[in-house]
Amino acid sequence: MELVEFGGLIGVLVVLLIVDLKFFAPGREASFRESAVWSLGWLALGLAVTGVVFALHGSEDAINYMTVYLIERSLSLDNLFVFILLFTYFGVPHASRPRLLFWGIIAALALRGLAILGGTALIEQFHFVLYVLGVLLLVLAYRIFKGVSENVDPDKNLVVRGVRKLFGVTDGFRDGHWFVREDKRRYVTPLFLCLAAIVAADIAFAVDSIPAAFAITREPLIIWAGNVFALLGLRALFVLVEGLIKRFRYLDETIAVVLALIAVKLLIEEWVKIGPILNLAIVAAAFALGITASLIGDRRDPEGAQERLAEAEEEEAERS
Repeated sequence: MELVEFGGLIGVLVVLLIVDLKFFAPGREASFRESAVWSLGWLALGLAVTGVVFALHGSEDAINYMTVYLIERSLSLDNLFVFILLFTYFGVPHASRPRLLFWGIIAALALRGLAILGGTALIEQFHFVLYVLGVLLLVLAYRIFKGVSENVDPDKNLVVRGVRKLFGVTDGFRDGHWFVREDKRRYVTPLFLCLAAIVAADIAFAVDSIPAAFAITREPLIIWAGNVFALLGLRALFVLVEGLIKRFRYLDETIAVVLALIAVKLLIEEWVKIGPILNLAIVAAAFALGITASLIGDRRDPEGAQERLAEAEEEEAERS
């Protein structure tokens, strides 16, 4: 039965990826409002899947799916922050970003699928792995709390450095090509280097996000379903996040707190059992506190809030 469900989930994933590619701002740059509508639509779809899981597996798996989905959805924002930094570093034109994001999503889904399968096997054989993963989550929470920008340096990325040693690199994007042949020699473009950096970031986030899901449930289907619907629509969310990033001043700190709470649950679950409902309530409360703190911060610093809003509107106008 589980193999049939995995096959059905893959089929749904393919259809939804085609919908996203063909109907979300095809051949043009999306507006902030359009991205907001599509992001809300993907969010509604991801939450609606809870009903399907409830019908097929019951209430406990449904709650676990929703918890995993919300956690992975929040962690996907970190992916987007890194993508924004990489796009800026490589100077990727806005017209080329949707294509890079699409292949970044494909890579993330494949890598997380492999991580889930490998993680399940490890956890079944070696229970102590959970404690190692809990410590890794605490480290990630600390790094995020310090700031994503301090931890992203493409010059030190092993994948990017390896590509630069193997191939020559062009001085321009060459109309969006990954590779070009010039003077009887094959070169890679900065677009390919950016893709390599995105794949490397996907690997890092797969290693960090899958342990968070394993802290909730050991069911591979539930974990991958949560990841699938969390990652769908990242192209729309990317445009939305670019506009919101200056308006939500405590986003990184909120995600760091959530990760730390999940890590603590993972480390103490041998002695303290936290049910799925309580776990979901804790995650929701953490995000509610983060949003409230951001609103209070804006009230105390209205000039800073207005400045962030003006910058976001100016970027949207330039893009239009």
